[in-house]
Amino acid sequence: MLDKNIVDSYINRKEFKKFFNVSDDYRLKSELLGRGEYNINYIFTLEDGIKRVIRFNTKSQMDLENQIGYEYNALKILEKSGRTPHVYYLDDSKRELDYGVLVMEYLPGKPLVYENDLKKAAYILADIHSVEVPSENTFVIPENPLYAMLDECKNMASVYINSELGNEKTKETIKRLISNAEKSLEGEYECGEYRIINTELNSGNFLINGDEKEGFKNYLIDWEKPILGEIEQDLGHFLAPTTTFWKTDTILTREDIDGFVEEYKKAVDGRIDTSKVEEKLDIYLKMTCLRGTTWCSMAWVEYQAPDRAIKNEFTYNKIKAYLEDEFLENIEKTYFR
Repeated sequence: MLDKNIVDSYINRKEFKKFFNVSDDYRLKSELLGRGEYNINYIFTLEDGIKRVIRFNTKSQMDLENQIGYEYNALKILEKSGRTPHVYYLDDSKRELDYGVLVMEYLPGKPLVYENDLKKAAYILADIHSVEVPSENTFVIPENPLYAMLDECKNMASVYINSELGNEKTKETIKRLISNAEKSLEGEYECGEYRIINTELNSGNFLINGDEKEGFKNYLIDWEKPILGEIEQDLGHFLAPTTTFWKTDTILTREDIDGFVEEYKKAVDGRIDTSKVEEKLDIYLKMTCLRGTTWCSMAWVEYQAPDRAIKNEFTYNKIKAYLEDEFLENIEKTYFR
């Protein structure tokens, strides 16, 4: 299990300190910043007082052989947006540790508050989605984003449905939601322009510092699962109840959603095509709800394993809440009927 002593030993290796121009006699010290489902982040301070974040990846949600390298390459491209952390160091060798490692910029900020920060989020996402995609890149590119999401949902759901630990009523509800989503995708669907999208727009991944008219800058971190896809996929994920309820108790109204879309289009200011945002958003809202539900079902099964590397009580309690009858019934009633 990764702990502070192991991290301190890693960052005080001679080659690591040389890379960051740290004196041999200066002792780098780490401090836990946060644990996610598949990553552990520590913070350390360089000799000149500048803080850096070191990120350890324990598993790939995308079934990639080099998850940390994928994230590093994405962040290098996204630096142009001014909305993501700069990356400085990559160790995907796994020689010293069993984890992939990267070091990135430490950015200030507080988690997004939906009631106050929707406009700020619109401008963050507009800048990110407007980044030009280089012809040579390592991004996963689904042939059809909606069908890719559906396939991902089926794969995640199968973990729960095939588990003897799963609740039978919950299994039947998940099967109904998948069947409904399949019917929604029948017929022709024309994909729009592919842009770099985050796919994991939880409120805790935004760093909010204030009104940008007053000189503040706001950011988006946690780029574990970026792909090339339609911008409406990101917007749907950001606005869906399965996302907003994750770190808060907020469920956005239709008025909230429509207001955000207008701010987003204004922020894009012609840099990318937003002519079909309203048309495509509803189907992505449905698919996002399905994705959030099936991910929770898969994660619930994984949490039952005694050898799981990361245990997060808050996350586990939220996962259980998403699988309760009341929450699933509300999702089905609102988005699947």
